[in-house]
Amino acid sequence: MTGPAWRRRTRGEHRWPALLAVVVAIALQLGLPDQVTPTPRWLLPGLEALLIVVLLVSNPLRIDRASQRLRVLGIGLASLVGLATALSVVGLVVGLVDGRFGDDAAPLLATGGAIWLTNVIAFALLYWEFDRGGPADRAAGVAEHPDFLFAQMQTPDVSDPDWEPVFVDYLYVSFTNSTAFSPTDTLPLSRWTKVAMLVQALVSLVTVALVVARAVNVLG
Repeated sequence: MTGPAWRRRTRGEHRWPALLAVVVAIALQLGLPDQVTPTPRWLLPGLEALLIVVLLVSNPLRIDRASQRLRVLGIGLASLVGLATALSVVGLVVGLVDGRFGDDAAPLLATGGAIWLTNVIAFALLYWEFDRGGPADRAAGVAEHPDFLFAQMQTPDVSDPDWEPVFVDYLYVSFTNSTAFSPTDTLPLSRWTKVAMLVQALVSLVTVALVVARAVNVLG
């Protein structure tokens, strides 16, 4: 079949980059201080690790077949990472406001950086799981209209015809949205992507603003 890879059936991508990102998120969650960690602190990381094992056993190679069970597990894993991040953000904000946390600049900055990075991973998983129906549907070329317009889609004449978005591309979108607080070279097309990017930028902005303001106050 002719046409760019993102419009036609392909072999599918490997799941391990996304699962590796979740492993990083779990490590960051376990390293957070008690004041910003939901209790019991092992519950959400433990559930995330369990889903990683189940997904690896069920689909260790390429994501090249549609499976309702695997899709539910994948979305569940992304949701757990997002929930853990949201609870940590709430804990950080409450701790800073009521003075239970943030008296030492170094732990404060480390905690803020860890939460910011888990927020990047959480939204990267969200974008990856839902853009055009998820990785399995993208591999099958099911959805014609993309939710994200990547630069390679806009310039097919100068792009590799075998290019298609994989997890690293969504991680990049998430990272740039968290740093610039707006889209950069990848545009959100559907309403859900615009709302998701808005929420991500807001969480990132609140985290950075509160942590930096408190750190400056402590150091000053």
